Amino acid sequence: MEIELTYECLRESVQNSEAALRCRTRLQPAGGEGDKVFPPTYAGAAYATEKRRIEGYAEPVECVLLDSVQSQANRIEEALQDAVDEGRLELPVIEVDFSEVAILEPGDDGPGLYEPIGRVTSLQAPHRAADAILRDSELDGQPFRQTEIGKKIGLANLRNATPLFEICPTALLLGLWDSTGPKGGLGTKFQRALVSEIIGVDACYGTKSESRIDPLGIRKDAAELYETSDGGWCLDPAAAVKEKSKPKRKGKDGKPSEANHGNIVPSLSKIRDGVPVAGGATIAYAQQITVLSLPALRRLQFPLDGRVSAAANVAGRTVVAALGVCGAVLAAQRGLDLRSRCLLWPQAPLRWELLSAPSEAPGEFTLSGDEAIELLSQAVAAAAQCGLTWQSQGLVLKPADKLLELVRKSQQLAIVSGASEGGE
Repeated sequence: MEIELTYECLRESVQNSEAALRCRTRLQPAGGEGDKVFPPTYAGAAYATEKRRIEGYAEPVECVLLDSVQSQANRIEEALQDAVDEGRLELPVIEVDFSEVAILEPGDDGPGLYEPIGRVTSLQAPHRAADAILRDSELDGQPFRQTEIGKKIGLANLRNATPLFEICPTALLLGLWDSTGPKGGLGTKFQRALVSEIIGVDACYGTKSESRIDPLGIRKDAAELYETSDGGWCLDPAAAVKEKSKPKRKGKDGKPSEANHGNIVPSLSKIRDGVPVAGGATIAYAQQITVLSLPALRRLQFPLDGRVSAAANVAGRTVVAALGVCGAVLAAQRGLDLRSRCLLWPQAPLRWELLSAPSEAPGEFTLSGDEAIELLSQAVAAAAQCGLTWQSQGLVLKPADKLLELVRKSQQLAIVSGASEGGE
């Protein structure tokens, strides 16, 4: 059944007993059916695989994760951030501004950073408004979480979602746990109302080849390389960094390959438990499933001045629902280039379904990016008429000195070691 998702339709769906908004899309590699795709790798260069029951298959079938729920949430936030930056969308965003920090070249002295960071927003930080980057920044010279606005994060809960609605509504949509805030593990916690993931169906795993021909013809035994103080290399032992009063070799054994010179002998993926490691996969097709839970939104209450009203609750929940649809549509418009050699293409236009009573067929609709933004704007305006508003201007924080020092030391270590190492 074809429907039009107007604001009135969305509000009634949130207010009544509809179950969810759902979008199920079949995808193929951009290279065509049977082209290899490369899933994300996890510890030990392993893929996330499991057997799933898939329509059209009599038995559970091998599936591989192509894009996780967390990654999909990040892509939605990136799409929303782009729309905000382009002036197409107004959305509360908390920003940490690193632009005024001095940038220094490796080897220079001073407190600056070696690489420009620019800014980090609540749409980019992993834990949204509760992220440590925001926590360890300042607003008007005061630690952010100690300010009047920052304290609101710790006051939010299912029966008082108004504080997050005002400064970070995406947390009500995509989830938040303030586990490193003042209350620790008892901190503010919201489940994901919008969940999306992409899997590859009926996966067969392949091998990956590696090789390199050095145009300079440098041999592995040509010379011994030594490490210099700036993380580079030299051939003169006297100019090298000293380790126990001896010149320190570059890397493990001082071979030219430690500085990315020389040939790489052709090789294939390693085999573990009979399966090639990180060798890509061919799939029958990929499937993206996006579900926005309306019952999850109905748990949210939006009191104003300490009083709960049905009108404000419905208006707030409708805004979060419209935000979810808008983010998912804008993310889809950006395309699905998930990583190198994993570009997917939808086999048909994206169609959404509104799941109503079990006896009724789902209502189907399509929505463009501009239509989704307009839907969200109408929802925000209707909520404002109920007195429920969000920050019209984003908050701009400054990184605390201790945070800058931690970043600077990390960059120095990365330069000296020759590679950036992630935290545990």
